[in-house]
Amino acid sequence: MSSQSPPQLPQPGLGTSGHEGESCTDAVVTALESGYRHIDTAQMYDNEEAVGRALEQADVAREEVFLATKVHPSNLAAADVLESTRESLDRLGVDTVDLLYVHWPMGEYDAEETLPAFDEAVEAGLTRHVGVSNFTPNLLEEAVSILDASVVAHQIELHPELQQDELVSLGREHDIQTVAYCPIAKAEVTEIDVLQEIADDHDATPIQVALAWHYDRESVVPIPKGTGEHIRENYEAREIELTDDERDRIDDLDAGERLVDPDDAAWNR
Repeated sequence: MSSQSPPQLPQPGLGTSGHEGESCTDAVVTALESGYRHIDTAQMYDNEEAVGRALEQADVAREEVFLATKVHPSNLAAADVLESTRESLDRLGVDTVDLLYVHWPMGEYDAEETLPAFDEAVEAGLTRHVGVSNFTPNLLEEAVSILDASVVAHQIELHPELQQDELVSLGREHDIQTVAYCPIAKAEVTEIDVLQEIADDHDATPIQVALAWHYDRESVVPIPKGTGEHIRENYEAREIELTDDERDRIDDLDAGERLVDPDDAAWNR
């Protein structure tokens, strides 16, 4: 294992899945100028160039931004990991990323072949840290055992109706931060009465309450998507202080409800 102590991922991050072109650039610039210092993209999102333009335009130094991207499942053969990561860096206009993820353990993923290539990416200076995404507990344990580099983050779907306690706990055991995508369940949290009631008590929105719940969970970092004013509102949710009772009521919402569930996801095999 790497002796380097893992970085604390800035809270929150900005997710960019589904954002493309100018709207993506605008969202990232708005986020950076609102205080975000963690930007999440992926080869799969087809927006690394747009994110790169935002890094150039925003009045924030590159070294202040924690930048993450992910290797596409079709690029997870050992030779393709390094080549495709270099292409990602070109599109992003940076010399290195702060975090490089295995996006899904599918496609060309083979733990014994793929993960050593991620170690090589660290050694070659293409990324500072490595992470994985959409792994099961067994696959996460396997990755930890194979990689020389520390697994800094595990990115998974995570929201009040899919709380993923086993993976969050396993992450804590290994000093792995859990990065929550779909943290507001694609805005479906606005339909949850409990969150609306708590929001009314805080003069906030159900979305802000869901994010406050994430911010309160040890070692969990949500990466909500957003545009315009929503980006700022999501950031301001850090100011909300939930009571123990409110947290318990949100904890009771767990229903194992997945919104992202490809047939060939590891948990379906």
